Amino acid sequence: MKILAVDTATEACSAALLVGDKQYARWEEAPRDHTRKILPMVQAVLDEAGLSLDQLDAIAFGRGPGSFTGVRIGISVAQGLAFGAGVPLIGISTLAAMAQGVHRQEGATRVLSAIDARMNEVYFGRYELQGDCMALVGEEVVSDPALLASEFGADAVLPGNWSAVGTGFETYGEVLGTMAETLVPSQQVRFPAALDMLPLARSAWLAGEAVAVEQASPVYLRDKVTWKKLPGRE
Repeated sequence: MKILAVDTATEACSAALLVGDKQYARWEEAPRDHTRKILPMVQAVLDEAGLSLDQLDAIAFGRGPGSFTGVRIGISVAQGLAFGAGVPLIGISTLAAMAQGVHRQEGATRVLSAIDARMNEVYFGRYELQGDCMALVGEEVVSDPALLASEFGADAVLPGNWSAVGTGFETYGEVLGTMAETLVPSQQVRFPAALDMLPLARSAWLAGEAVAVEQASPVYLRDKVTWKKLPGRE
């Protein structure tokens, strides 16, 4: 199995390649520089593995949620590559990728992922390990942090230990920290990485979830994606 993954949905930019049981990856925190960096990263992992695009089985991409501009760059690059290579696409949640990263690097089996969505909101998802992949429990949402935390009141606080990852917890940690009995911030993961999309993409491929290029779509969570941008923000 040969799957390429690309992600530009947040401040991080990354590409990774799965070839059988081998993985190749590039990652860099590079705000506002994704368009210049992503294709060289793709070429680097292909060169390292000695593959060309037309040898791939599928291309995975960070479908969001995240920066509107970043998500659009990611899906556009993935569609262009997939169209040229004649392979299908697999959309992977950025929230799930972060949870997968905490599992890979810290051994977490229960993770709360939250990305700062600006406008006093967060993108949020709850994940638990199933097999070797982090699986979504419930739905991914965009919400006011206080409203989200209120859903986990005294009678609904998540029992046991949970890991917390993402800029949403960095910005609203005091509010969101009440959601679980014990909430431990990740020490190694801040943004999603294409490397952590590979096991999720492999699982999706085996489940027959790859789609044709023209059927691939981003996930913004917000109903409106053309809001007024604040100075210096996306």
